[in-house]
Amino acid sequence: MQVVHPSPEIPQGLVDKIVAQRGRLHVHDRFDPSRTALIVVDMDVGSCAREPESTAAAIERINAVSSPLRSAGGTVAFVTSEIADPADLARRLGDQRAAMYQREARSGGVGTILTAALTTTDQDLRARKAGASAFFPGRCNLHEQLQVRRITSLLIAGLVTNVCCESSARDACELGYEVTMVSDAMVGQSFGLHEASLSTFFRVFGDVRPASDVVRLISGFERSS
Repeated sequence: MQVVHPSPEIPQGLVDKIVAQRGRLHVHDRFDPSRTALIVVDMDVGSCAREPESTAAAIERINAVSSPLRSAGGTVAFVTSEIADPADLARRLGDQRAAMYQREARSGGVGTILTAALTTTDQDLRARKAGASAFFPGRCNLHEQLQVRRITSLLIAGLVTNVCCESSARDACELGYEVTMVSDAMVGQSFGLHEASLSTFFRVFGDVRPASDVVRLISGFERSS
């Protein structure tokens, strides 16, 4: 019987290969919500304004996951960016785009303010990262904040799939977290990069699930406890 992945971004041929290799579809079949954090990456006013339609759909799904996770004792963390080395950024992205990111990431800039459509609470964590990853040592204090709450499982969402979300997810795996990328609660760049990132992560690093699947797991754990 063919096993179909619930996230349509994962090609069926890859699903068949992975299931044959490891004997199961998902790396993480369940997680304890009280030791789980939803990490929302770069859903700031500036970034969301550049992709209003696609980010609106992602925000709806982020809120759909964050609410039951909080109710089950879990953690929600919002991460924004600051520019640590604008000269290096300009060499990689060009002067104009680097200047835009630097301007937005200054104190009070639109890159430091979460989009108002996100549901937030005073208990949520906030962190700023100095590079693409929210988990690279010395570039963000999110890992230290999560350790205080004894978090072991992460759900990654936000912008963009193939840059900051993937960088954060991979580094989190290296730190020992069980990581799931929430496939339809993040937005990637064009040319199939969203799909490629999710496929690579599913194949090598961790898990990939749509928001509805994550909510089902949260509810299922609560019922079985």
